[in-house]
Amino acid sequence: MNIVVDTNSFISALCKDSTSRRLIINSQQNFLFPEFEFDEIEKHKLEILEKSGLSKEEFEILLGNLLKYVKVIKTKEVINYREQAFDIIGKTDEDDVLFIATALAYDATIWSDDKHFQQQKKVKILTTKDMMGFLENNTKRIE
Repeated sequence: MNIVVDTNSFISALCKDSTSRRLIINSQQNFLFPEFEFDEIEKHKLEILEKSGLSKEEFEILLGNLLKYVKVIKTKEVINYREQAFDIIGKTDEDDVLFIATALAYDATIWSDDKHFQQQKKVKILTTKDMMGFLENNTKRIE
C-alpha cells in the first residue's frame, strides 16, 4: 500500500522517539514523502531542534535515516493532479492540495491526524491510531 506521510506526522518522528518514528521505521510500508515537505521542515527546523533536543548535526543524521524509509516524490510528478486535488480539498485547506494530488497520482492513502483531510471523501485517510492498528494487524498475519 502506498501511504503519503503528512508533514505533521513526519515532524513528530523528528521531534522524539514517537509512535510516528516507529511506524516509519518498522512498518515496512511504501511511504511517500512529497518533496515540498522539506520546505515546511526547514521552516520549523529551530522549533524541531528545540523540542527534540537534537543538535543540528544529530537532526541531519536523523532526517537522513528517516528518509531511508520513504520515497521522495517530486512535485512535477503530481502536478497534473493539482486541479482535481484542489476541487477535493482546496476550499477547505489549500495547503493540503499537493498531499491529495500525491495520493491521487500514486493511488495512495494519506497518513494524517489533520481534521481537514477528514472532511473529504475521495482519498482514504489513516490517523496515527489507524496506522498502529494497521501495523498490528499486518504483524499478526505475518507471524
